[in-house]
Amino acid sequence: MTHDPDAFTLSSIASISKVDAAAWDACAGPDNPFVSYGFLSALEESRSVGGRSGWATHHMLLHDPLGRLVACAPLYAKSHSYGEYVFDHGWAQAYEAAGGSYYPKLISAVPFSPVPGPRLLIHPDAPAEAFQLLLGGMVEYAKRAKVSSLHVNFPTREQWDSLGEAGMLQRIGTQFHWENQHYTSFEDFLESLASRKRKQIRKERREALEGGITIRVLCGKDISVTDWDAFYRFYVSTVDRKWGSAYLTRSFFDLLGARLGDAVVLIVAERNGHPIGAALNLKGSDTLFGRNWGCDGDYKFLHFEVCYYQAIDYAIQRGLKRVEAGAQGMHKIQRGYLPAETYSAHWFADGRLAQGVEQFLERERITVQAQMAELATMSPFKDEAN
Repeated sequence: MTHDPDAFTLSSIASISKVDAAAWDACAGPDNPFVSYGFLSALEESRSVGGRSGWATHHMLLHDPLGRLVACAPLYAKSHSYGEYVFDHGWAQAYEAAGGSYYPKLISAVPFSPVPGPRLLIHPDAPAEAFQLLLGGMVEYAKRAKVSSLHVNFPTREQWDSLGEAGMLQRIGTQFHWENQHYTSFEDFLESLASRKRKQIRKERREALEGGITIRVLCGKDISVTDWDAFYRFYVSTVDRKWGSAYLTRSFFDLLGARLGDAVVLIVAERNGHPIGAALNLKGSDTLFGRNWGCDGDYKFLHFEVCYYQAIDYAIQRGLKRVEAGAQGMHKIQRGYLPAETYSAHWFADGRLAQGVEQFLERERITVQAQMAELATMSPFKDEAN
């Protein structure tokens, strides 16, 4: 059954607080916490986005003729390309060298979170045309705002295919994900690895906990203000050493813990009862998403233990299908995290820029696919090990 597209209403809001939380979450679904009202509102209320952050909120809403929210999308106007993890700095430089203005641009994404998931959030009872109506509204909004481009970062494969069919340029990237092959324990997982890799992981886990280091796994209400204080100190210290700017404010983590409850999993390393490092994860319906790590010193193999091995152990114990450990890191392969494709889609107002990017993406796609094939040969698993 089709509906008159003119009977639907498209609008943009400057804050997610302008929409009912339950209505947003009915579109977002229960599987991915990063597109939930709780996560996105925590970013806004903590001022991690908005203000001078370079992330201005323009979330899109689609209402049906009866006024019901049937689709929505997180949408931001950007004055830079930081905190996205899909790198377009080269496009911006080339366009501006040719006399164009690349910024501002529009992006549908989860700020500071390279986590695959739905970006156009469609209510399960929405009419079939809701996706195209919402996407068309986003493109039209970009045209009216006279921005250079619209980007959709880290959508699902299904949505990426639909975005490509709608005419957006398609890009692929690579992350490293661990898949649960019905393991009954961490030792069961280790038995699936080649002997040398299995011994190496056991060695790393043993040495990571030397000197009286212990691990605590905290969820939801079990995470105290003191725990968040320690984690934020680690987070800022690590970010300052590596990238020079902490995107997330201290209040974000309090809001996150309060609003997402047991979906928040904080893995804390302690020595003599004193926290020395921690990893923040969020739990979806079948996936554990690794997000931020921080530590107050240099502890051998502790990063691997807290971020990768403890995450695998947690997923096995709770029957989760996978662990997604975030962007970058070839070292993850030897710890059971194999290369997986990620996706983004791009629309440009200037046809010349679109043509140049399309040619670049055709070359890049060949390179990325070749790299992934090579990375796959590095698998530590028995039946794939060299």
